[in-house]
Amino acid sequence: MSTDLEIRIAAINWLNEQIKIHGDVLPSKKLEEEIEFKGSRIPLVSPQGIFKPRQMELPLSITTTPHGPYEDSIDKNDYLLYKYRGKDPQHRDNVGLRKAMERNVPLIYFHGILPGKYSAVFPVFIINDNPSELTFTVAADYEHVVVESEFVLSENEESRRAYITSQVKKRLHQRGFRERVLAAYRSQCAFCNLKHSELLDAAHIVPDDEPEGTPTVDNGLALCKIHHSAFDQCIIGVTPDYQIKIRTDILEEIDGPMLTYGFQKLHDQKLILPKSKKPGQTRTNLTGGTKKSSRPDPQKHKTLKFPAILCIRN
Repeated sequence: MSTDLEIRIAAINWLNEQIKIHGDVLPSKKLEEEIEFKGSRIPLVSPQGIFKPRQMELPLSITTTPHGPYEDSIDKNDYLLYKYRGKDPQHRDNVGLRKAMERNVPLIYFHGILPGKYSAVFPVFIINDNPSELTFTVAADYEHVVVESEFVLSENEESRRAYITSQVKKRLHQRGFRERVLAAYRSQCAFCNLKHSELLDAAHIVPDDEPEGTPTVDNGLALCKIHHSAFDQCIIGVTPDYQIKIRTDILEEIDGPMLTYGFQKLHDQKLILPKSKKPGQTRTNLTGGTKKSSRPDPQKHKTLKFPAILCIRN
């Protein structure tokens, strides 16, 4: 096994360890740490995006930074279009990625979710060079292919990578949505003020399988896991003036302290609103209008009386 491949495997193993500790959204300070390899310290990333450690022949990683100078994008087939460094196709970094494509060498992709927070995708491969667009096409693959001594393209390579890359795209969108929503709500449940981020979800107001269910902050609520489930099941809701409402049958139920303090005492309390960066900015989709969600409507169930509008849009 070549030293180059050994370093790639060591980097992936280190990232897997960090993901177990920190979750799959990693702080940039953690990524700036150098991994140890046979007595040497090897960095994983650098500010320029395409990065090759001095110990390696070809690049190890590529990075997309939030609000960065390069407009990386997704093509119609869900592949990443990664911009050249600069406009010179013969820049050494661009040449390095071109060689990585020719040799089918695995890379690590760091996708910026928010400033200072990144999701690591590995392995990824350069599958096409587009000089006229100054972009490389990037696809993801299964991690086990990295341990192979030679990266030989198989007959089903293209379809497999297309599927995996589409799944990675969905995961990155979900992670981005969660991080943006939690940041807007200051990492607390909008209903109960719980501040443990590991127990928080980003809930869609309009479900994400509907055309208007966009992964944006104005269509999100930061909710603890129990209130997220209760919201999806129409046990708890919100009126257009941000008032929390508990379903009538739940209000009338007699049970233990979880029911009392986790639900009943929230009735008629105000929703915790997200940070608004601009005066007059719409804070959530719970601002009035007509209901356009496919969530079950408790009003249609004769035995379940519900005083609130659950999911509404302008």
